[in-house]
Amino acid sequence: MLIRQAFRYRLQPTSEQRHQLAVQFGHVRHTYNWALARRQDHYKATGQTLPFYALKREVTALKVDPTHSWLKEADSQVLQAKVEDLEKAYKGFFERGTGFPHFKAKKDRQSIRYPQRFRFKDNRIYLPKVGWVRAIFHREMVGTPKNVTISKTPAGDYYASIQCEREIESPVHIGPAVGIDVGLTDLAVLSTGEKIPHPKHLRTAEKKLTRLQRSLSRKVKGSKNREKARILVARQHEHVANGRRDTLHKLSDRLTHEFGTIRMENLNIRGMLKNHKLAKGVADSGWGTLVTFCRYKAEWRGGVVEQIGHFYPSTKTCHVCAYKNDALTLKDREWTCPQCGTVHDRDVNAARVILGAPTMGAVVPVAASARTSVPPGRRNVKPVEKPSDAKASCPRAGFVEAGSPVLCKAG
Repeated sequence: MLIRQAFRYRLQPTSEQRHQLAVQFGHVRHTYNWALARRQDHYKATGQTLPFYALKREVTALKVDPTHSWLKEADSQVLQAKVEDLEKAYKGFFERGTGFPHFKAKKDRQSIRYPQRFRFKDNRIYLPKVGWVRAIFHREMVGTPKNVTISKTPAGDYYASIQCEREIESPVHIGPAVGIDVGLTDLAVLSTGEKIPHPKHLRTAEKKLTRLQRSLSRKVKGSKNREKARILVARQHEHVANGRRDTLHKLSDRLTHEFGTIRMENLNIRGMLKNHKLAKGVADSGWGTLVTFCRYKAEWRGGVVEQIGHFYPSTKTCHVCAYKNDALTLKDREWTCPQCGTVHDRDVNAARVILGAPTMGAVVPVAASARTSVPPGRRNVKPVEKPSDAKASCPRAGFVEAGSPVLCKAG
């Protein structure tokens, strides 16, 4: 089985390299915004979508235009890669109902992607137009590097995400099945009776975040002290996000190792976020991310992730006799089945019901579903464009070219 896996490493660019990366980020952002405006104007004038390859040719010709000759400072391939990102955003809007592409701002996440011509040597990565940048290879990088994405966080840190392709055996997981009920009191409750406590990363950091935000609000806009305060707030938010991601990675890794079939509820997370009493806890839980992590890890290990419909009454149904208790309220953490007399823990019972409930089917990889599935609300609808006014271990002495198979070890 051919898979792609990303390896993320911290970069330590010099001040000159930071400047060059800022040039790349700015030129790529301008190209993306120009291409988006060009597509919108073309549709407004002709009623037709501007073809993808025609747009790529226009971007290439744009660098010859005297008013845009400064685009030559950027690597040509990172500009073309951003046009490809715009095409993916349009396809996501038409095929999967994601948000319409929006114009990028300097305050947004900054990133560029090199599809080739990057190289590795010792503990450095060569990036066209930037040079050899020092990297911290803290883990092995296995496979054939296909592309490198350089990103800058709001706190000013730089990272390189290297996507590698490799062949693995197609295993068959012989482990048992498990039902999982996620919640706000406990992050996950297994049908085995185990309860995994909720770490509540955001709630834990709220007091410090409040203090930092108040300090930021008192600073004069445009001052150096305000920028320092902004970085402190950004670092604290990154600390919360990293802790949440680490928890979900460890939990999904354990679940996919121990169980061959994982059954979960298909929750309407977007709808739950509209409830202002639950939104912060739901966002802090990362349920959607947990499903995503379990999905690809189970696929690598021969397992499967299945989901039941979110309207299925898993909480109100007795897992012993299938009696439905319509009188159950949210405050009832334990209840006794009137039909069979079984005393239920609310969450454990729900997990056991999920284990035996009718499934919606195995969750397929995103790449495959994106090609074939169309949301019900968008079927039989003619696609139209939105109006323009719409809101590697690198051996110590070795040298590895992009696209060559490597077994990278921390340099």
